[in-house]
Amino acid sequence: MKSVGKAPRRSKAATLKMLKARLGAKKIVQLDRQLFIDFGRERATEGAGPMTLSIDIGAIKLILSHAAAVHGLTVSIEAIDMARLALKRLCLIGKGVERDRRPSDEELERLISHFDEKPRQTIPMGAVIRFAIATAMRQEEIFKVVWDDYAARTKMLTIRDRKDPREKAGNDQRIPLLSVSGFDPVALIEGQRSSRSNGDLRIFPFNHRSAGTAFARACKSLGILDLHFHDLRHEGTSRLFEAGFQIQQVAIVTGHKDWKMLRRYTHLRPESLHLIASGLAA
Repeated sequence: MKSVGKAPRRSKAATLKMLKARLGAKKIVQLDRQLFIDFGRERATEGAGPMTLSIDIGAIKLILSHAAAVHGLTVSIEAIDMARLALKRLCLIGKGVERDRRPSDEELERLISHFDEKPRQTIPMGAVIRFAIATAMRQEEIFKVVWDDYAARTKMLTIRDRKDPREKAGNDQRIPLLSVSGFDPVALIEGQRSSRSNGDLRIFPFNHRSAGTAFARACKSLGILDLHFHDLRHEGTSRLFEAGFQIQQVAIVTGHKDWKMLRRYTHLRPESLHLIASGLAA
């Protein structure tokens, strides 16, 4: 993968590392259907969910296919296909459960106030939460964008190497900074100018993992259950629909290339129809 300029990223690299540790010492003749079924059962008992196990099995098939096609090794692809079928029948492999958790206005107010009332907080989490909802950007994307990616005059922002199932490297996307979600992304970016430094050219020059940890800790402290930072992207996407934008328009902001994936975000609040109707009437 590295030789063709597509080195595995963090999640895939972690999967490959795990597979090497678990199966790397096996001989080719040992790679049969039963071995893969046993592997799947073990992973499930360790807590791997249906989607995680599906990814693991897919990675194994990718490796075996590569070994057969590129290196000419005699490897049975049928064994992994049969194991996948068996694990699916055992309900150990399947699609991940789609989350539809949206934070309430009261939960967001409590979270933002919690952080805004802590002036010593290194990461401006109140601004980060507002920005995440205003742009529907992923956690890691927020902490990657640099000042040169921001066009103040046209209110546009370029997201470099945006996550995509097929193409990641070079998948740069320009998104409009829209003030329709209750938060103004342009004002939030401009609010960061006072802390801008030549040493770090990022608009939000902080570690994205630290932000995620701070968010989780705040939710626990406030008694807000089952809310993840990624749910803010869901919230921002849903607010775009509530503002009256169509799927193809929302996709320009969120970066979804498969519009079917966006349907899960159309959990509109009934009250939002009044806003959409008033816009149509105008």
